[in-house]
Amino acid sequence: MFGKVAFLRFLGLGGRTRKPSRAFHSNFPPCATIYCFRASEESNQASSYVWGSPMKDTLGVLLAGGAGERLYPLTRDRAKPAVTFGGIYRIIDITLSNCLNSDLRQVYILTQYKALSLNRHIREGWNILGREVGEFIEVLPPMKRVSDQWYQGTADAVYQNIYSIGSEQPKYVIILSGDHIYKMDYGKMLKQHCDAAADVTLATIQIDLEETFRFGVVDVDKDGRINGFEEKPKTTALRSPWNADKVAGSMGIYVFNADVLIPALLKDSEDQSSTHDFGKDILPKMMNDYRVYAYDFIDENKKEALYWRDVGTLEAYYEANMDIVSVSPIFNLYDQEWPIRTHQRQYPPAKFVFAEKDRMGTALDSIVSNGCIVSGGIVKNSVLSPDVRVNSYSEVDSSILFSHVTVGRHCRLRRCIIDRNVHLPEGTTIGYDTEADRTRYFVTDSGITIVTRDYSLFENPVTVDYFTSE
Repeated sequence: MFGKVAFLRFLGLGGRTRKPSRAFHSNFPPCATIYCFRASEESNQASSYVWGSPMKDTLGVLLAGGAGERLYPLTRDRAKPAVTFGGIYRIIDITLSNCLNSDLRQVYILTQYKALSLNRHIREGWNILGREVGEFIEVLPPMKRVSDQWYQGTADAVYQNIYSIGSEQPKYVIILSGDHIYKMDYGKMLKQHCDAAADVTLATIQIDLEETFRFGVVDVDKDGRINGFEEKPKTTALRSPWNADKVAGSMGIYVFNADVLIPALLKDSEDQSSTHDFGKDILPKMMNDYRVYAYDFIDENKKEALYWRDVGTLEAYYEANMDIVSVSPIFNLYDQEWPIRTHQRQYPPAKFVFAEKDRMGTALDSIVSNGCIVSGGIVKNSVLSPDVRVNSYSEVDSSILFSHVTVGRHCRLRRCIIDRNVHLPEGTTIGYDTEADRTRYFVTDSGITIVTRDYSLFENPVTVDYFTSE
């Protein structure tokens, strides 16, 4: 296990010491107070951040290792951030696009759970920055460098990668999540963080009173400083200083001064009673000794209603996809000022064939990706990922079809999520008889049916020939 004193000396470039900033508290262990960072300055000095410039002193740490149990069975074979969204995207693409659009060009992605497809997607689609000029999007698998355990919580995940963070020597660290759908300029948040001479800044969104049970809510004063936390309360007396009819809910996005983050993680790692979570453990313990501020979410989606979705449940995931196929979706995928990028494999254009009276290939109010063939079937209010085939006389309504799905003839699908590589035989009916569907598939309480292929040791289907040697 890596010694903390030795590690902090490594961060301090040869064991140099500096006068601890006012943010340091006497409760910290001695090893933390000798911590030195090349890029850090006294927090009460003027900020060096220049509005509009790349955030060269900032490191993004994107948490993408969660098991996604509430999205099961879509997460049976993949990590939650790798789940398909909007036909061609993965959920993690939204946050990574925010990074790119915010000029955040140094990003670590912390993976853990069933990360094969996620790692491949990052390698093939996001290897676009220049390491020679200090830019990168890099996957960090669990290394057990400073612990013998797998990640125990959000803070522990960052703590276990403290060596990699120190190697980059950032001045600021932005903690992000890889499983939310939203558009946000992290540069604006960093600017406020610097202008306020904050030690920590937490992004908040104004939520309705009846939604507090889904959020950690914060007590924010008129100056934007955080004075208290409540973890998913059923009711609360707290109100947002920006809207007296709303409550400030945490978005799980944090900006830390690096010289504040590292000692806080070290202290938390030694606390046996901690769950090692930023929202539950780290931030509540920092309020009295640090300048902790809230950043009121500015939505780059630029619609009347703020859009931020945690697609961590099957219902939320389904509704978010159904929104984007509506005539006027709230979340705009076609915004040229805030593009969402991804990796796309090479497929031919989508095709719609047959124009007979009872056999017409059509798609209405739907997203149809490259490589799809709608051959004499009808698709309505649905999302088709690449390389999907809908055969004659079939109807797909209000459904999400992942890549490489084949719908046989005379099938009827409604309110379904069909996982990749599923081949539905002729005459299959799903979504019209909930009780019958429960005997064959996974059905949510709200009646959404999820169909996955049989469990396999292999990511893609293989034939008997694969096991036969010549």
